[in-house]
Amino acid sequence: MNVDNGYVDAPIMEGTDLKKEILRLKQEKNAVILAHYYQRPEIQDIADFIGDSLALAQIASKSTADIIVMCGVQFMGETAKVLCMDKKVIVPDMNAECSLADSCPADEFEKFVKAHPGYTVISYVNTTAAVKAFTDIVVTSSNARQIVDSLPADEKIIFGPDRNLGNYINMQTGRNMLLWDGACHVHEQFSIEKILKLKEENPGAKVLVHPECRRPVQMVADKVGSTKALLDYAVNSDCDTFIVATESGILHEMEKKCPDKKFIPAPPEDGTCSCNECSFMKLVTLEKLYNSLKYELPVVEVSAELAEKAIRPIKRMLEMSK
Repeated sequence: MNVDNGYVDAPIMEGTDLKKEILRLKQEKNAVILAHYYQRPEIQDIADFIGDSLALAQIASKSTADIIVMCGVQFMGETAKVLCMDKKVIVPDMNAECSLADSCPADEFEKFVKAHPGYTVISYVNTTAAVKAFTDIVVTSSNARQIVDSLPADEKIIFGPDRNLGNYINMQTGRNMLLWDGACHVHEQFSIEKILKLKEENPGAKVLVHPECRRPVQMVADKVGSTKALLDYAVNSDCDTFIVATESGILHEMEKKCPDKKFIPAPPEDGTCSCNECSFMKLVTLEKLYNSLKYELPVVEVSAELAEKAIRPIKRMLEMSK
């Protein structure tokens, strides 16, 4: 067995029924499997719960499991650990980073915050625990506007790290939040020209857009919202065709919930494929999930001191999101 590569690299006996064994190990170890909507379909299907960042944080905070297996990226595992310091938290592949979290190094963000005293600091959940430690309130794309709206109109706010989400909230609320200049590499890549072409080819199709996308993409949307909000819109809409501008993993759940509807992934600008995937989210496989449960590795570690600082803005978010 080797974990030097960021995941458990161990042989699996030929003919092993991975799904059956994962379910057995989960029950045997009192583990719960959480998966983000952007995970591979087979990972979503075997998970106990799937959801966006807010839902997964809420589920982790209430879990009675001894082991939480977070099928997502590193910051999601950190968030779960901060909320559940008494539990073992595992991310099957610790190479699953997040370009948005990486765009906001903690030391640079600390300097930015200290250079603007008197500001309330709101950080997107797509950040490291170290960034959350300098934050007053954590938000997700599901609740960001709700939380910003709850603050006094004249409150000075720093919002980071996603500039596109921050700009969207500024536009929607009339605020003038000071924005950190970060972005998600997946949501930055959608092609407005190709989306418009898809609209021409599919008359009547609704365009669903995540607020991490650039402003021109948001402007052609019929619905701008979190992954969960886009899913709910598709379920409740009378329309039968949708162009989806977010990570294409969400299409699996959309197609499961709406088997009679058509979902078209919005393509990136580079033209190499017809959909836009996060390579980090796709690192988790059934093999890695099985080995992570079997060996209970790799474990997410957060110091007690850091967790104490990071949990305050997360708890404030969860209270404000009830």
